[in-house]
Amino acid sequence: MNYDSLMIHYGELSTKGENRKMFVRELNKNIRHALKGMNAVTTFDHDHTYVRFEGDPMPIISRLQKVSGIQRISLVYKSDRDIEKLKEDALSLIKLEEGKTFKVNTKRGDKTYPLQSLELSRVLGGQILKNTDLKVDVHNPDITLNVDVRKDAIYLSSHTYMGAGGYPLGMNGKVMMMLSGGIDSPVAAYMMLRRGIKIECIHFAAPPYTSDAVLDKLKDIVKKLNVYQESVKLNIVPFTKLQLAIYQYVAEPYCITIMRRMMYRIAERVARRHNCVGIASGESIGQVASQTLDSMVTINNVTSFPVIRPLAVTDKLDIIKLSQEIETYDISIRPYEDCCTIFKPKKPKTRPKISECEYYESLFDWKTLLDECVENVNAIMIKDGEEVDFENK
Repeated sequence: MNYDSLMIHYGELSTKGENRKMFVRELNKNIRHALKGMNAVTTFDHDHTYVRFEGDPMPIISRLQKVSGIQRISLVYKSDRDIEKLKEDALSLIKLEEGKTFKVNTKRGDKTYPLQSLELSRVLGGQILKNTDLKVDVHNPDITLNVDVRKDAIYLSSHTYMGAGGYPLGMNGKVMMMLSGGIDSPVAAYMMLRRGIKIECIHFAAPPYTSDAVLDKLKDIVKKLNVYQESVKLNIVPFTKLQLAIYQYVAEPYCITIMRRMMYRIAERVARRHNCVGIASGESIGQVASQTLDSMVTINNVTSFPVIRPLAVTDKLDIIKLSQEIETYDISIRPYEDCCTIFKPKKPKTRPKISECEYYESLFDWKTLLDECVENVNAIMIKDGEEVDFENK
């Protein structure tokens, strides 16, 4: 005998009360998509999803670990509620494991089962002690046999793998993600996805000052994000004329602040057009001179949309570590500049004033240039790691 199923634990979904069914339904839709093409059959109930498989379970587990809303994945054997058959199966499974000590941990989900949790643990532990050389260690065992008593069966497990946690993708709306191509914004995008928020991306391009290689870089980043969201739209904004006007009319220390204010104005308009409910960015407080709290207040002043900054108080080393885990780091460090770096001022203002920004904006016709940016957005759709044709609106 061997393990034949996976038990998926919902984690935070247990807090959802009356909305739990809706969350579980969405999660299972995402699980079925993730396992498309694999030899696996899923069923679900109020407390768990079960995946029956044949062969090596690790490719299936690897895919499931990237599905938001899954807390843990247990490799299990579906046993019988009959105590003698259960004892036989528990002994057979524990003999497959390596170690010198063990403990039995029972969770009685079905309270009608005649043996209570502690009593059942003792019965199974006694069977193992009599028929193996293993010793009991309840504090730090080499092997933990988990016993989950359900109405339909009893599930035995000794291997558990952590999932992504969070909420099922699609349960918390969609935001417009400002994607620069650097290290931070792809990580911020991943963190949004992990919380069940779908993303659409927007990028501000400044040809000929930025190269076509930047677009290839962005596409490759989005392909990595396809692991977590099947299809991602990437909106490319032609930002050159507006950016040149900013650097012509605005004092150098204020250029980055004004540029960011324009970006947020554009992002909000594109977001509203595409039914997004907020804007997200990879900004982190104090990481660069333009990302101070004072700057954020001044920049946020131009939009009434919610602005989410998942990395606001995250350490740079932690961001780098996560970017490596989601495999965007090596793409992000490709040496191609975006519009935020090509005209980087020597001394950007760290405490910009709204009144000063409004004065500089009054010096040129930015509204016409901004309208031109919005009307000439070009969108690309990346689905399952490939660029696909779609109606560009």
